[in-house]
Amino acid sequence: MSLSGLFNINKQITFYGAYHSQSVNVLIHLVFVPVLLWTFQVMASQLPVPSFIPPVHLVLNEYLTFDLNWSAIHAGIYLLYYFLLEPTAALLYVPQMTLSLLTATTFSYKPDALTTAALVHLGSWAAQFAGHYLAEGRQPALIDNLIEVSPATLLLLRVSAHALGYKPALRKSIQADTAAEIARVKAAKAGSPAKKEL
Repeated sequence: MSLSGLFNINKQITFYGAYHSQSVNVLIHLVFVPVLLWTFQVMASQLPVPSFIPPVHLVLNEYLTFDLNWSAIHAGIYLLYYFLLEPTAALLYVPQMTLSLLTATTFSYKPDALTTAALVHLGSWAAQFAGHYLAEGRQPALIDNLIEVSPATLLLLRVSAHALGYKPALRKSIQADTAAEIARVKAAKAGSPAKKEL
């Protein structure tokens, strides 16, 4: 996908769908993409922040903590990007991102948080690679486009919303585009010239 497609969610869903069409692989991603985000937030919460960032520390309860740290900054940038991509889906995603951030920040204060988060993070990547190579039968999208990783949580939300009836005409159009992209990739793999470029 070209850089111009970064702000075109329909192209991103088509690209994402071409790598996630097998049901077991999709289920693996629905479970482990949020886990990857959460464990990243735990690890990033432990990084020192520059002195110009004000020290904000709010304990809402024993499970929910907000710190103005790299995880919070990352979450804010993601949400801003998600609102630029798809405001409705982004709005639906705000509670999940908020809960992920607040619980990850709380967990980051545990003595073994970094080790636990790193191990779960690596295990989540392993599960997704297994889903791609064993269930899907092709390499992960990030091998072809590392930038695609960033909106994965929003794309999964939007794909789930389509499955529940959100914008059915658009869903059909994206499914057709995804099927065409899968056919293009299979043809290219077989040595045929590419028929369509996203």
